[in-house]
Amino acid sequence: MKFQVDDLTVNAATGAVSIERDEVADAPLVVLLHGAGMDRTVWSQQTRWLAHHDTRALAVDLPGHGGSEGPAITSIGELAAWTARLAEALGGPVHLVGHSMGAFIALEAAAATPDRIASVVLVGVGAAMPVHPDLQTAADADDPLAAALMAGWMHGPDQRFGLNPTPGMSMTGTSRAVIEACPPGVLGPDLAACAAYGGAVDAATVLTCPVTIILGTLDRMTPRKAAQPLLDAMPSATIVELPDSGHAPMMEEPGAVRRVLGDHLGRLAA
Repeated sequence: MKFQVDDLTVNAATGAVSIERDEVADAPLVVLLHGAGMDRTVWSQQTRWLAHHDTRALAVDLPGHGGSEGPAITSIGELAAWTARLAEALGGPVHLVGHSMGAFIALEAAAATPDRIASVVLVGVGAAMPVHPDLQTAADADDPLAAALMAGWMHGPDQRFGLNPTPGMSMTGTSRAVIEACPPGVLGPDLAACAAYGGAVDAATVLTCPVTIILGTLDRMTPRKAAQPLLDAMPSATIVELPDSGHAPMMEEPGAVRRVLGDHLGRLAA
């Protein structure tokens, strides 16, 4: 699906089901936001499932990523404001599901524009996301080493050694290919935006919408302890910890993430 935000084309996956069909006109609208240097495809194991479970699902390519027109936006605050405009263009409010950088965007958007955001699910998130200097240097230079480092760090041990919910696919190989496909000059600013964002705890403190947080016990990019200040700031949030996941549970344990999303939306409908 393609639509316009700020007079630029946004590309999104809908699970091969139109969000405009009459029978789901009043169904929850879920917008899924990817992380740094990635695109809508990281949500492929959730988008179609959502689309077939009484939900309108939209996994978007952020500006300058995937099939969306650029330029890329280089700060979390500006990306959050863009997300609010996206919600307006879609006739929001929307339920946001964000991974890593996308989680920061979702958190900031919900805090800054609560009338546009119905709820948030945060995946692979911490109160801060520092970036290793070697990774930032490689990303700034569009060096393929950056994709190799990210793919190696983001997954748990089982996934690094071949386990993949999609038969015949390599978890680290797929992640590396997605990041390597990122347009030149985008990954470095993405990572820099994550490292520079210091508003996560403040945003969490003022959040008023329902929140679910999905954490991978084996996450090395945003370790479990890094999320604790956010959990302390959101005592009413639902916390789900996945013991076999690293930084990308939606890829590593897609079925578990689908169940969490279903439970999250089900609680809101009850």
